[in-house]
Amino acid sequence: MKIAYLMDPLVKIQPENETTSHLMYECNERGHTVFFLEPHDVYIRKDQVVARMRNITVKPGLGMTKYWQAIIRCTRQDNLIFEAITDLDALFLRSNPPLNYQTMEFLQTVNNHVFILNNTTGQILGNSKLYILNFPEIIPETHVSRDPTRLRKIIDDFGGAMVVKPLQRFGGEGVIKVSTRDRMNLNSLIHYYVRAYESYARREPIMVQEYIKSVKQEGDIRIMLLNGEILGAMRRKPKKGDFRTNVHAGGEVFAHRVTAREMRICEVIKDKLIADGLYFVGIDIIDGKLVEVNCVSPGGIPRINQLNNDRLEHKVIDFIEHRIDTVTHFSHRNEA
Repeated sequence: MKIAYLMDPLVKIQPENETTSHLMYECNERGHTVFFLEPHDVYIRKDQVVARMRNITVKPGLGMTKYWQAIIRCTRQDNLIFEAITDLDALFLRSNPPLNYQTMEFLQTVNNHVFILNNTTGQILGNSKLYILNFPEIIPETHVSRDPTRLRKIIDDFGGAMVVKPLQRFGGEGVIKVSTRDRMNLNSLIHYYVRAYESYARREPIMVQEYIKSVKQEGDIRIMLLNGEILGAMRRKPKKGDFRTNVHAGGEVFAHRVTAREMRICEVIKDKLIADGLYFVGIDIIDGKLVEVNCVSPGGIPRINQLNNDRLEHKVIDFIEHRIDTVTHFSHRNEA
């Protein structure tokens, strides 16, 4: 099979801890032809969506470090391949946020002709932190506004600590805890985040969400979902002096067994995720409440593997192969 990865430059990635590298490695080990491209490599030629790709298939049996060195050497060669996207069997969209909307627009027309993880429409919908509002019964109290006065009243009325989240950042960037006990700084922070110096139409809406106290001691739960089913999970705890659990922000990871309450959350969101083409996602849960859905290059596989002595990438590529085989068999049967 031909499987391509649209992602960030390989030299920027630490392969031992990246989900993308483990997925690529597994494809290579199974003998698939693996291609590499970046968001700017996609373009239109006449009526086709085409991409400048590099074939980064190398001999199997290398360890991760040598494998990564080998594929980096492949990207430094001049032999670009100009391949129609529809000639691929599968395309993984694994470029880190923020989402490249122009690339999504280019790929939009081929969603039904090549298996894309995750579907471009689904990524556009799910990219924002607002996606959790589809599930109001299982999320913390949440508000979104660009009006400093309204935001201040929300926090005052709530009467406790709340979390401010910019809508488009990732890895815990820009996420802060605020409280009415620090009124002078609270006003300043709200004005800064919404860009209150701009006209109302040009301001930045922000999310204000209930702060769940247990996060400080218990952390949050990252659950990886594949086609709506639980793939694996881990607990993440913040470093001392912080409340953010993101590994990029210094959080530590621990083994976790998914609870019945967490399973229910997965069941609630399952059908919506699949309907939107979000087959491979990571969700974050704090004290039984869904706080985020991560669909743009979700991570967690290597660390869950280390905690549980598992190889979750096997199941992801199994799913891809089965999906493609099913579609191919169906197409051949119709042609016959």
